[in-house]
Amino acid sequence: MKIAVAGTGYVGLSNGLLLSQNNEVVALDIVAQKVEMLNSGILPIEDREMEEFLPKYIGKSFRATLDKKEAYEGADFIIVATPTDYDPESNYFNTKSIEAVVSDILEINTSATIVIKSTIPVGYTKSLNERFNTNNIIFSPEFLREGKALYDNLYPSRIIVGEKSKRAELFASLLKEGAVKKDIPTLFTNSTEAEAIKLFANTYLAMRVAYFNELDSYCLEHNLNTEDIIKGVGLDPRIGMHYNNPSFGYGGYCLPKDTKQLLANYKDVPSNIIEAIVKANSTRKDFISDSIIKRLGDNPQKKVVGVYRLVMKSGSDNFRSSAIQGIMKRVKAKGIEVVVYEPVLKDNHFFGSRVVNDLDEFKNISDVIVANRMEKSLEDVKERVFTRDIFNSDS
Repeated sequence: MKIAVAGTGYVGLSNGLLLSQNNEVVALDIVAQKVEMLNSGILPIEDREMEEFLPKYIGKSFRATLDKKEAYEGADFIIVATPTDYDPESNYFNTKSIEAVVSDILEINTSATIVIKSTIPVGYTKSLNERFNTNNIIFSPEFLREGKALYDNLYPSRIIVGEKSKRAELFASLLKEGAVKKDIPTLFTNSTEAEAIKLFANTYLAMRVAYFNELDSYCLEHNLNTEDIIKGVGLDPRIGMHYNNPSFGYGGYCLPKDTKQLLANYKDVPSNIIEAIVKANSTRKDFISDSIIKRLGDNPQKKVVGVYRLVMKSGSDNFRSSAIQGIMKRVKAKGIEVVVYEPVLKDNHFFGSRVVNDLDEFKNISDVIVANRMEKSLEDVKERVFTRDIFNSDS
């Protein structure tokens, strides 16, 4: 089969490379540099499994293009994986990129099944089909981790397709065919239920992050052992010892925007928990920032706070909406100098903060080093490191 993918971020590339094992895949992007990199076998994002897959299939069953016609013409399935950032003014995902892609597709190929993989509001697929007078648009949610996107497609927790039909079953079978894991739980629902599944799943994860973060805040305030308390709580099998490592807050591509979108969808429904999950993230950042400033001691405005890595987790190059950026803003608002160590950055400044990518220099000038996750490279200065990484893991 020929499959087109619109968008070459984590979602688009992981799906494209997965499917290129057994199909012809054409990935479309609007950024010429990314297309050139992909066709040269260079991955524009950080993902170990994708780095291994790309050289195997590029120029054979996988290629990238800037040409919409080349991508869409003759495609059986077209996956839409363009970004949908949350717009706080409209309380809605910005879905303009999806609508632009769908419009282009229908001008070139009216028979292809369009599968939206971008995160969207509840009820969006139904309204989009009505708007474009088609029934060829379906939704299939993604449950991927940054830096582990292809791995999570090779070993998926589940496959969900928002339509009960033969073409939905065919699309699910293509995903299963490319996966290493066998006996993958598969669920076919209506489109609106599939959209809700994605938002509720991510909001639950955000709730769990927020819960253990608030537990940690309590322990910090009362000088208690966070690790012992989390272990004691997690030994209850109904709670478990997973996804319980404190952090500076939830962040990344999905959790911040998905929780806000779900809260907006609740505007006519009585609720308390969803709003609390959203507010808890800001409260945690306030608390962490205050704790860092206390560590500086007297005359904090004469001290330097060093931020070690903007990325959310190891093996990722994404720092969009990372919680540590919220910490930086709060500390800088108190007139305290903040410097950043982030090898991914090529600029000399990041939102007004100096970037110092010589690690020794960074360590020398930082009075307190703030690290969302502890790494071996900081062991020699651990007495100056502020982190809430209790279990040395990303989750």
